[in-house]
Amino acid sequence: MRIMPPQTQIVRHTKILNRPRLRIASAVGTAALAGLILSGCQSSTPGPGDQSAVSSDRALTTMERIARAASRCWFKSGDKRFRPYRLAPELNSFSGRPRILLVPASRPEDRPLAVIEAQGDPATVQAYGPLMSAPVGNRMATDIKSWAGGSTSCGAKT
Repeated sequence: MRIMPPQTQIVRHTKILNRPRLRIASAVGTAALAGLILSGCQSSTPGPGDQSAVSSDRALTTMERIARAASRCWFKSGDKRFRPYRLAPELNSFSGRPRILLVPASRPEDRPLAVIEAQGDPATVQAYGPLMSAPVGNRMATDIKSWAGGSTSCGAKT
């Protein structure tokens, strides 16, 4: 076996890595590793997505109850899952669809991340938006269905 000086070994190693197949394999391996690392940071239980519930009350009465309960149970309680957001009620609706919005707390003028609105008598409550598909959407869906049904309690606490 022939012993080569260190500079020759480096050059030979560099030539091997410069081969196209090895560069592609190295890039694919790096991307796969990054994907595994990032997937470990995400929650394994995504939210339910868009939801609908039925209430026995009128739309405005139902949305007033949901707005009061959401304010108390999600925000005033100090729930960490809702700290990045702010509640923006729009109950005075001339369209007959009172609603509440969840917007980013740092930028309340931005597009809402969740919309909860009711329509009709008896009311049909709909909740939709990207936040409903996030892990916090599970908590929101459970609470909204409970509140639409007449409850005012804070069901799922941390």
